Amino acid sequence: MKHLIQILTVFLLSSAAFSQSGTITGKVVDNTQMPLFGVNISLKNTSKGTQSNENGFFEINNLQSGDYELILSYIGFKTKEIAVTISNNQPLKLDSIILFEGNEILEEVIIEGERRNKFSRKQTAYVSKLSLKDIENSQVYSTITNELLKSQIVTNFDDALKNATGVESLWASTGRGGDGAGYYALRGFSVQPQLVNGLPGLTNGTINPANIERIEVLKGPSATFFGNAVSSYGGLINVVTKKPYAGTGGELSFTSGSYGLNQIVGDFNTALNKNENLYFRFNTAYTTEQSFQDAGFRESFFVAPSLSYKVNNKLSFSFYGEITQATQTNPMFLFLNRSAPTEASNLEELGYNNKLSFTSNDLTLQNPTQNYRIEMDYKLSDSWQSQTLLSKSSTSTNGYYSYLFDFGILGGNTFTRYINKQNANTQTTDIQQNFIGDFKIASMRNRIVVGLDYFNETQVNNSTGYAFYGNITPNGGSNGDNPFTSNIENDTFPLSTSAVDAVLASQGVANVKSTYHIYSLYFSDVLNITDKFSAMLGLRLDHFNNDGNITNITDDFDQTTFSPKFGLVYQPIKDKLSLFGNYQNGFTNVAPQLVGNPADGPQTLQNFDPEQANQLEFGFKTNLFNNRLNATVSYYDIKVKDRVITDPASPFNKIQGGEIVSKGFEIEINANPFQGLNIRAGFSNNDSETTKSDNIQILNRRPLEAGPEILYNFWANYEFQKGALDGFGFGAGFNGASERFAINYLSTGEFILPSYTVVNTSVFYQGNKYSIGLKLNNVFNKEYYKGWTTINPQQPRALLANISYQF
Repeated sequence: MKHLIQILTVFLLSSAAFSQSGTITGKVVDNTQMPLFGVNISLKNTSKGTQSNENGFFEINNLQSGDYELILSYIGFKTKEIAVTISNNQPLKLDSIILFEGNEILEEVIIEGERRNKFSRKQTAYVSKLSLKDIENSQVYSTITNELLKSQIVTNFDDALKNATGVESLWASTGRGGDGAGYYALRGFSVQPQLVNGLPGLTNGTINPANIERIEVLKGPSATFFGNAVSSYGGLINVVTKKPYAGTGGELSFTSGSYGLNQIVGDFNTALNKNENLYFRFNTAYTTEQSFQDAGFRESFFVAPSLSYKVNNKLSFSFYGEITQATQTNPMFLFLNRSAPTEASNLEELGYNNKLSFTSNDLTLQNPTQNYRIEMDYKLSDSWQSQTLLSKSSTSTNGYYSYLFDFGILGGNTFTRYINKQNANTQTTDIQQNFIGDFKIASMRNRIVVGLDYFNETQVNNSTGYAFYGNITPNGGSNGDNPFTSNIENDTFPLSTSAVDAVLASQGVANVKSTYHIYSLYFSDVLNITDKFSAMLGLRLDHFNNDGNITNITDDFDQTTFSPKFGLVYQPIKDKLSLFGNYQNGFTNVAPQLVGNPADGPQTLQNFDPEQANQLEFGFKTNLFNNRLNATVSYYDIKVKDRVITDPASPFNKIQGGEIVSKGFEIEINANPFQGLNIRAGFSNNDSETTKSDNIQILNRRPLEAGPEILYNFWANYEFQKGALDGFGFGAGFNGASERFAINYLSTGEFILPSYTVVNTSVFYQGNKYSIGLKLNNVFNKEYYKGWTTINPQQPRALLANISYQF
């Protein structure tokens, strides 16, 4: 009996030991021993993964005995790989794991494990050129994650930006040379997307969302860190691309929808050499889409190769490329008269048939674009690292561009068409050298960046002149009477390449090459005076060298500018609630102008200081309920001064006395009340006015580039977590704006585009390795318009279907 009991005891203990599973626990900190919240932790070649909590702790359970490779990745920090062993299913406790700041290469994809608040990712290495949590950053910015874009089945950049609080499209991408990208209103000023991974990245067409990891919209003047070439007084738009990660996998996706939309997207990642930490990722997309109007289309092919090579724990390289070949018809906006009253003051009086495109699919533009970036990161010490960056961009326009303008001469709401043949190219080069430090002085933490920046932009224009090409009326009428000739003509103007080429044969061809250079030095220090109170001080020295038209030395000039930035952050509840205030600066270089009474002799060139924009802003940010509620509420006041105007004392003199004031408040909320439900909401109110000007036409009026006063957006997405409906989900939301001025001058009066609210819905199923979804945009088929001295009709109701497979 005694032997039987011993045998049973041994058997039960062995069974218990066999049934146990191992556990890995640990804590993740930075090099100052501050805990890191939200770090991705995964086991290589498994589906096991988790994230660190607000105290930096993590735990991975249910592990069998064996050897594993633990991968830790965090935005703004270098990925770390640790070899670990589970013996006899015993728990393994790791001491504090230190992550060092660096670039974002090798960010691991977590297959299993919950990441709360999928619509918010508030850690970035780009906004301040330092790795700062949003709650400790004095600047306001909106982040649009790829999870949010996937939940909305987004296929174009304009739809993606509808999720950014306070951003509204002014007009869509025209494809024309120089500035063919889309324009957007932000805090009362127009802006174009010109930044990719924190470096200049140009396009004359639309940006393909297939390679977007997230979009960062920085609010307010941002010249201190980024200069004035890629930012506006309202802020800037930075596109963060997908990057290689440690592992093998990918996704194939196909979307089809109304108006001839078909889009196929591929994403593949692999290790080219695991032993040498060489990883490759390739994204590609092919898209075709027609217009809801009687003509118009866009076709694009896009490839984005990227490569990351970690030589050792100190040195790493990365390469990113984006190559786009696009063909489209340019959208035909109705340009309203800017100097005389338009016969109609609203859409009803205009009698606009928005199904008419006033163009043909024979008249196309080609927009080939290339963006390349190379980055080298080197760890100098535990406190300092070096970051060397090079970016090259090239974007071209070839083909036919036309526009419709109301000269107010022929009457009957007649718009005159002008057309030319575009042949233009823009190239940029940017070189940056950053030294990034993180150290303590007298117990106070300093996070410092010191950088040198060289930027060059060169434009070549060999386009034809613009030729008269008939007239139209908004309801579809047409005639061939040239408003600038005395005779009444009745010519015909077919919308074909042969007919247009015949008319353009008499036009001259431009031969202009222009270039400018910017040399900059910048410095920023985020000083933690206490663990809850920090101050940020930044300064940029910017030297602008304009060569202008290289054959004309009279347009050359130089300017040097200082651009300061200052911010304060106080966290009453550490990492959960912060109060902030900031002062931010932007500037625009001003060319010399001729002054002096010609009757008294030759005029002379007068130099001016750069135009300045200064913002004061304050508000609060939250990160509550274990990252389930992120909110930002802020009030800003931007004053633009030193605009060059005519001297009231002399019509032959110029002074710097023009001013614009733009102020308002913004509210953005990202919430994950419970598992499966994610909410994104935003509201903004902007009050802009030209307060000082020599142009009585715009004085005390809202600038047209300011867009609507009120903007709002909302999107909620819910996925069932268990039961018979596990994997099924649905989404719903809306976007809206108050009415806006398309024209608002003293001489023209007002042309007002009405307010709108557009509702969108979706349903989907997420399987183990695949997903399917349906999206209905503009559910109630709302007819609405956008514009900036223009009338730009928006897409009616559209249905999209998507199927994706992950491997």
